[in-house]
Amino acid sequence: MEKIQHKMVPVNGLNMHVAELGQGPLVLFLHGFPELWYSWRHQILYLAAHGYRAVAPDLRGYGDTTGAPINDHTKFTTLHIVGDIVGLLDAVAPNEDKVFVVGHDWGAFIAWYLCLYRPDKVKALVNLSIPFLPRNPSMNNVDKLRALYGDDHYICRFQEPGDIEAEFSQIGVKRLVKKFLTYRTPGPFYFPRGKGWVGDSPNTPIVLPSWLSEEDVDYYASKFEKNGFTGGVNYYRAFDINWELTAPWTGAQVKVPTKFIVGELDLTYHMTGMKEYIHNGRFQKDVPLLQEAIVIEGAAHFINQEKPDEINKHIYDFIQKF
Repeated sequence: MEKIQHKMVPVNGLNMHVAELGQGPLVLFLHGFPELWYSWRHQILYLAAHGYRAVAPDLRGYGDTTGAPINDHTKFTTLHIVGDIVGLLDAVAPNEDKVFVVGHDWGAFIAWYLCLYRPDKVKALVNLSIPFLPRNPSMNNVDKLRALYGDDHYICRFQEPGDIEAEFSQIGVKRLVKKFLTYRTPGPFYFPRGKGWVGDSPNTPIVLPSWLSEEDVDYYASKFEKNGFTGGVNYYRAFDINWELTAPWTGAQVKVPTKFIVGELDLTYHMTGMKEYIHNGRFQKDVPLLQEAIVIEGAAHFINQEKPDEINKHIYDFIQKF
C-alpha cells in the first residue's frame, strides 16, 4: 500500500485527492457509498502490476477531496460529478483521448452517466453492482422506491437533510462503517425513523469477515469522522434533481463496450424487477455493447473488496481486449 502515490488536483472548483500507481493506459476507479479511493486498493495494486496506470479519486464530498458545498445537495447531481471526472481526466491524462473506467455502487451510477454525457472519454467500462437504470419519464426514482417499499426504505430516509445524519451519530462512525461494509441481506434495506439499524444491538460485537480488517475500518472511519456522511448522502438527495435534469436523455443508450458484475447476495440485485431487467434482454437493449453480465456466487454488495482476486481478473481480462 505504501507504493500508492497521493496528490491533490485542482478540478472544477475542488481540490481532488487522487491515489494512483503504475504506468500505461489509464484505468479510472470510481467508488460508492460509504467508501473512498481506498475501496479500490486491491485493484490499484493489481492493475499497476499488469501494465496500467490506476487512478482512484475521492469523489466530491468524500475523504480528502475538499471544496464541495456539503450543505447544498443540489451541487451533487450527475452533471456536477461527471464534470469533476472530465476535469480530472483533462488534468492527469491530457494526452489520452479515452480511458478505461471501473465503477462500483454510486461510482457505477456516475460511470453510466459519464458514458451518456461524454462517451468520447471512455474506451471501455466495467461496472459493479449497479446496472444502467433507464430514466422513467413518468416517475422519479425516489417516488418509485417509496411506492415499492414505503417511507422507511433507506433511500427515502436519506432524503431529508440532517435527518439520517442524526441517526448515524447515535450509532457511531466506526460501528456504522462496519455495519454497512458487512451487510449481506439480499432483501430491501430499511432504516425506520428513531430505531437505528434494524436488529442491531449496540452492545453486540461485529465480527469482521476475512476480507475486511480493523485497519481497513479504521481508515474509513478516520475520514468519515473528520467529514461526516453528508457529502455521500447528498448523492441520494440529488436523485430527484437528476431526474429533472436528465429529461433530454430519456431513451438514450449507453454505447460503450461494457462488462457488468454483481454479487449474488447484493441487495440491489434483489430489488423488484432487477434480475428480470438484467437477464431478459432489456439491459442489453439499453447498453447495446454490453458483452457480459456476471453474477458472482456467494458475494454481496462490496464485491471489489470481498472478492478482489476474481474482480481483478474480470477487469483485466476485459480491458486488455482494447
